[in-house]
Amino acid sequence: MYKTMLNNVTAAKWKLLAIGLFTVLCANVAFAKQPDDPKTQDILQIKQDAEYSKKGADTCLKCHDEDSKFPVLNIFKTPHGVTADKHSPMGQLQCETCHGPAGNHTDKRISKGEKREDMITFKRGNGIPVAEKNKICSSCHDKMDKSHWAGSVHQTNDVACTDCHQVHAAKDPVQVKSSQIDVCGTCHQSQKLAGKRFSTHPLKNGEQMGCSDCHSQHGSVNQHLLVGVSTNDTCFQCHAEKRGPFAFEHEPVSENCALCHNPHGSNNKAMLVQKAPLLCQSCHSSEGHPSILRDESGLPLPNGSSSAFLLGRSCTNCHSQVHGSNHPSGYRLQR
Repeated sequence: MYKTMLNNVTAAKWKLLAIGLFTVLCANVAFAKQPDDPKTQDILQIKQDAEYSKKGADTCLKCHDEDSKFPVLNIFKTPHGVTADKHSPMGQLQCETCHGPAGNHTDKRISKGEKREDMITFKRGNGIPVAEKNKICSSCHDKMDKSHWAGSVHQTNDVACTDCHQVHAAKDPVQVKSSQIDVCGTCHQSQKLAGKRFSTHPLKNGEQMGCSDCHSQHGSVNQHLLVGVSTNDTCFQCHAEKRGPFAFEHEPVSENCALCHNPHGSNNKAMLVQKAPLLCQSCHSSEGHPSILRDESGLPLPNGSSSAFLLGRSCTNCHSQVHGSNHPSGYRLQR
């Protein structure tokens, strides 16, 4: 029997190892994907063989000033623009740290109407593969909070770093909590619209909360890129009083907060997915508390008047401790 158990454990280990190797292989294939567009290959090859400019950013700023089509001066208000920091792009090869060597883009004289040699740019849809763009960013930004990027839902959907981040902005909107919802909402539109409902988290109210308080945008081993290991653990970071343990548990609370609440917003109070008593009656039978008044025989009254149990706070008029109770007589969550 022991030998059989040992064989089962060994087989399980080999299975887990195979799954792990397959995951790593898929991630490496995604990163190793080469550009198919010949024009893109030309740009990358040209920049690989080109020479760096002699004056660095001074050359770039002759054209790219505050009045240009692509103003960049605000980068000097950010950590990327600190020339005294050797870890900053401006402390290394300046603009060419990210955009590649200038080469003929600055050295070659051009005639009127002639197009300059392309640089490595990061705007969406410019033909340069997302993996190539992200490789430039990850050459510096490779710390632990990015360790789950490979294989994450954003990486596998070809989301570029610059799809979310504005490097040349004085304040990157995605790093400002009050504007995170606008950046994330360019893709996650249903969640952004839910944030405009009657009852929501304070996503647009100053700097109280942002998408990143619940989600790890650079990847996570948890469902929905949550920062906690589960929905409940994420919610309990703020709503600690709902954590318990309670002497009398309410099963949905210990299972998943999202069974009753829509975390992105709802038109019902407390972000409930339904109004009471409909929400409660989706699990609990209405026989104990009929929704309409009935006569002594149990038949509904002709006028169909609502039961007194539905007035005010509905079920929570009596069952006020819906998240759990520690009262000795709290088995009905009434105290």
